[in-house]
Amino acid sequence: METKILPVSEESIQEAARLLQQGQLVGIPTETVYGLGANAFDEAAVRSIFAAKGRPADNPLIVHVAHPEDAEPLCEVTDTARLLMKTFCPGPLTMLMKRKSCIPDVVTAGLPSVALRIPSHPAAHRLLEVCGLPVAAPSANTSGKPSPTTAKHVLDDLHGKLPLILDGGECQVGLESTVIDLTSPIPTVLRPGGVTPEMLLTVLKEVKVADSVLRPLREGEKALSPGMRYRHYAPSGQLTMVKGTPEHVEQCIRRHADEAQRQGKPVRVFAFEEHLNAYQGLDAVSIGSRKTPEKMAHLLFKLLRQADDDRIPVLFSEVLTTDGIGLAIMNRLARAAAFTEIDADSEAERNP
Repeated sequence: METKILPVSEESIQEAARLLQQGQLVGIPTETVYGLGANAFDEAAVRSIFAAKGRPADNPLIVHVAHPEDAEPLCEVTDTARLLMKTFCPGPLTMLMKRKSCIPDVVTAGLPSVALRIPSHPAAHRLLEVCGLPVAAPSANTSGKPSPTTAKHVLDDLHGKLPLILDGGECQVGLESTVIDLTSPIPTVLRPGGVTPEMLLTVLKEVKVADSVLRPLREGEKALSPGMRYRHYAPSGQLTMVKGTPEHVEQCIRRHADEAQRQGKPVRVFAFEEHLNAYQGLDAVSIGSRKTPEKMAHLLFKLLRQADDDRIPVLFSEVLTTDGIGLAIMNRLARAAAFTEIDADSEAERNP
């Protein structure tokens, strides 16, 4: 199959809508990351998403609709959901609600709930209006790899597996949407994203953050939301997070980088703008300033993919605190690293 990339236009959106209506896959730009879309009512089309990505069938998908009223036939929309839609939608928020029977089991991995989102990207919004269907769409990448934030990233992973990718430019947010479980007694964030717990608390009395956000799933534990797997968003090389005071982090990274380089392994360091000078002589790239974590959110997947393109086998990254958008960034970074972390302060105590 030939895969076309077409710039977003009314004509290309009409073509994409026809393909979705015919049971085909389409690469769709959103404000978060690029999605791999199929008609959510078409079980065969949805199964083709899993086949194209190599995605485990027990990993549920997010269903995208154009307007809040489009959710009513698909799930049991609560007053809390309506309040969140009014405040944050369209936007990077996915709500887990009790599904109705029209949603095939394959979409929800057999779970009684469905994840639903209203994207704000104008191309995605227009496509949903034109095709007149709910669209199931995970990130448009090979399963487990860093999510795609450009049309080229989609083509790199899925060339020949879908007929069309709509090119809407680089994604604005750069991280997948926040997923909040509204079927729990207390609304619970299962996957952090651009809508932070602090933002949710401006309209909700109480919000929990699932403890699985910053740990791997336990054996036998179901993934209630996309993005909960142990190793996810991962580059081909081994990524290690390094936490601690800046001085100890720098010393630790240099020590481990020197060891890797003695073994003939190229190393790259992801460092905050303020610390780049400390890594002179190493291949260090900026992940933005600690003062503007939104930039790190925007850059993270792009930098992980660049490391793959450059065939870097060993990666080290400085880390953020988990307040605000930092929680979402550390969730993605931890899973990209398969939770591999060094405490530089503890290491400095052991090796004074």
